[in-house]
Amino acid sequence: MRFTRGLAGKGIALLAGAVLATTLSGADGASAADKLRVGKGVPFAFTFVPMEVGIEAGIWAKHGIEPEIYGFGGAARQQQALVAGSIDIGLGSGPSMGFTVKGVPAVGIAAFAGPPRSLAVVVLPNSPIKTSDHLKGRTIGITTAGSLTDWLSKRISLSKGWGVDGIKPVALGGLEPSLAALKTNQVDSLMLATEVGYLLEKKNEARIVVGVGEFVKDFHTHVMFAQNSLIKEKPELVQRFVNAWFDTIAYMKANKAFSVEVATKALRQDKDIMARTYDEEMPMMSDDGVFDPKAVAVIKASLVEMKILDSIPKDEQMFTTRFVPPKR
Repeated sequence: MRFTRGLAGKGIALLAGAVLATTLSGADGASAADKLRVGKGVPFAFTFVPMEVGIEAGIWAKHGIEPEIYGFGGAARQQQALVAGSIDIGLGSGPSMGFTVKGVPAVGIAAFAGPPRSLAVVVLPNSPIKTSDHLKGRTIGITTAGSLTDWLSKRISLSKGWGVDGIKPVALGGLEPSLAALKTNQVDSLMLATEVGYLLEKKNEARIVVGVGEFVKDFHTHVMFAQNSLIKEKPELVQRFVNAWFDTIAYMKANKAFSVEVATKALRQDKDIMARTYDEEMPMMSDDGVFDPKAVAVIKASLVEMKILDSIPKDEQMFTTRFVPPKR
């Protein structure tokens, strides 16, 4: 197996390619591996590493699935790929369920991560921003408009009583342009994966101001989406994907060393940082994908509060519960 990155195509960054091609006779009733195109909201987050761990551990093959993995520069671009039919499954954000309400032909099928322990606000080492209170009126680099990082920057501002525009988000796309913008003082701060913040601190290139999980307690940071057509035509395949994902989560929680090793290779990160990230972020990973009514209520209200939607949507407009908890 090999991991690749940085392939450009149709305005998105791809993390794609060679995946385990093992075919197991009789795997969950399948005589041949079914290919599924799976898109990550961003390519550099530990919370999406279960895809690679499941490949290395043979879990996807056991369930008769051969995943092709793609990485995008934010939720908006991932949703565009769902609209275009370029991917079958999207590993995205909870607030992205708002796109479903607005007509994206995909729906949430599992909530796989809770409060956002996986994200942090970082600044340059010599920045005058010392605490979250100093973010008022400042700019913050996010991936894309309408993304999880955009949503959370607004939540921080609202929680501080500064209104929805108290912090000014700037869409920068991927990691490299974001770091360039920070280092050249085009933005005051960035919202990044916590593990990236750890690495930047280790290299003395930036420091973490605050973990975003401090501001949102009842929340679904990540939700799994499936194309409506896939659900209609191959619901059994969707169920196998969900089952394989949560089998992988159980495996990761029982096998730290192996998981850290795969994450280190997949994300091209420092092993010590991946071990620290594992300890910080595995507790937020759901064991069964069940949607929490409190978390859903927070997301619904915020989508209206931030004028993404005009009114509170119904559950069935955002997600389906037919695939969770995992069924065998």
